[in-house]
Amino acid sequence: MTASSGDSALRRLYTDEWAWRTGELGHGSWRSTETDPFLPDVGPAAQERRQRRWEETLAAVREIDPATLSEAERTNQAVYANQLQTLINQQRFRTWEAPANADSSFWNDLIDRGRRPITDPDQADRWLSQLEHVPAYLEQQIENLGAGLARGFGPPKITMTGRETTARTVAEATDPAALPFVTTLDGVTGSRAESLRRQAIRLVEERVQPAFRGLVDYLTESYLPNLPESIAAVEIAGADYYAAQLREYTTLDLTPEEIHAIGLREVDKIRTEMRAIAEQTGFGGDVDALLAFMRSDDQFYVDEPRELLREAAWHAKKFDAVVHRYFGRVPRQRFAIIEVPPDLAPFYTFGRGGVDRYLLNTYGLRERPLYSLPALTLHEAAPGHAFQIPLALEQQDHPEFRRNDYLSAYGEGWALYTERLGVEMGMYETPYELMGMLGYQMWRAVRLVIDPGIHALGWSRERAQAFLRDNTAIGGHEVITEVDRYTAWPGQACAYYLGQLEILELRARAERELGEGFDLRNFHDQVLSLGSVPLQVLRAEIERFIARGGTSPYPASGLTQ
Repeated sequence: MTASSGDSALRRLYTDEWAWRTGELGHGSWRSTETDPFLPDVGPAAQERRQRRWEETLAAVREIDPATLSEAERTNQAVYANQLQTLINQQRFRTWEAPANADSSFWNDLIDRGRRPITDPDQADRWLSQLEHVPAYLEQQIENLGAGLARGFGPPKITMTGRETTARTVAEATDPAALPFVTTLDGVTGSRAESLRRQAIRLVEERVQPAFRGLVDYLTESYLPNLPESIAAVEIAGADYYAAQLREYTTLDLTPEEIHAIGLREVDKIRTEMRAIAEQTGFGGDVDALLAFMRSDDQFYVDEPRELLREAAWHAKKFDAVVHRYFGRVPRQRFAIIEVPPDLAPFYTFGRGGVDRYLLNTYGLRERPLYSLPALTLHEAAPGHAFQIPLALEQQDHPEFRRNDYLSAYGEGWALYTERLGVEMGMYETPYELMGMLGYQMWRAVRLVIDPGIHALGWSRERAQAFLRDNTAIGGHEVITEVDRYTAWPGQACAYYLGQLEILELRARAERELGEGFDLRNFHDQVLSLGSVPLQVLRAEIERFIARGGTSPYPASGLTQ
């Protein structure tokens, strides 16, 4: 097989499979603005069909000799094989039988679909078709939940307390017109606007709300009371399952014990940095005393949600002033700073970023310290998630399966790296803000200790909470929600710090080998130009970047957008 024929064979495989996958699953990801006329089939027959297709495709991908591929397609092959293996593992462990946890759920995903405005009447028609399918979709998901429960598979019971609340807000709403399923159409104008809105209200009343009432009844009466008492993934689903989770989220082959040891090492290193700030601020190097002061002093907190939003906007604009010193290319997409909806806020993290938004949680303002905002905003907004993800989507040379994928080790590793980068960019103006950044670094390093601790090494929920509380400045409410998130989402918490370590190591290597030829903007552009890739692929691409002299990955004429 020649290079050109190898390329053609691989392109045909991933192009055909992606088109099939989109038909199976739709465009319902948080990265898509498309509205499908259906909700996906999530029943067991469909799940088995997907597993067979992905196994057949992966076998065909592996039959193609990398030596017959161009450099670009060799990268695509490595990324695609990793993606398919992840999908296959999810099917083999039947993770679709636990489509809800402390961090996310299928019912929240449905509600969130309605929070993306629709302005086009044709898309509105497709949206109404989705609403028509809600009862069948929820019934399938209830059957999936029951199948998982029957084999003892599901999120730990302690982490799911109150998680039916968001479904209840739909089920018990007295004004259907105020629900996101209807308000998503507020931007539709023209002769059909009022008719479309009336149809949406009718469908919510006749189809959506009754289905959600059935869901709430099932959750409260049958599901939540009977979830596993254990919090350990190895007890709920086995050691192989937890190993697959770690591999999916870190893209590395590390054991729980190895990750735990890395975490303990990094916690000690960050503690040393914290002691220096505790000296500088008059606490005699006593980190615990400084953290206690930062948690309790009024100067670090605001009283009104709008004040917190204004502070976040200020930090976002500070980055805008220096962006071109550190990045040769910036995304065309802008982002909005939006409050977390009140029905989600009690269970939601401090902030979360995406393609076009930076969600900020204004619930419990005494748990939202100002000293954490610079690092949080860099991570969730720009140059973190709301910068990296749009750039990935703009890489038109990449196939769709790459532009639309998200790997936590890369995406979260990059976002955490930008928090450290904030020191170079001058984003931290006080030692307390710098301590807030180190607190966030510590928070992610602690995850390397806690996640394997909970899921493989016998840690209790209380021990995990105490370790997080004793080593970070985050508030008491967030300690609880964070540990529950790690408990309910095995492996994911390990992605952040391991991804950052890889990027920092690769940057240090590029600086060392390129010497005066190293350009930080080119390095950042190279990392971001790849889209979301496994860490092994990132390593290989940076090796090529170094070999070609550290030049920009973009044509000279398109260096800055």
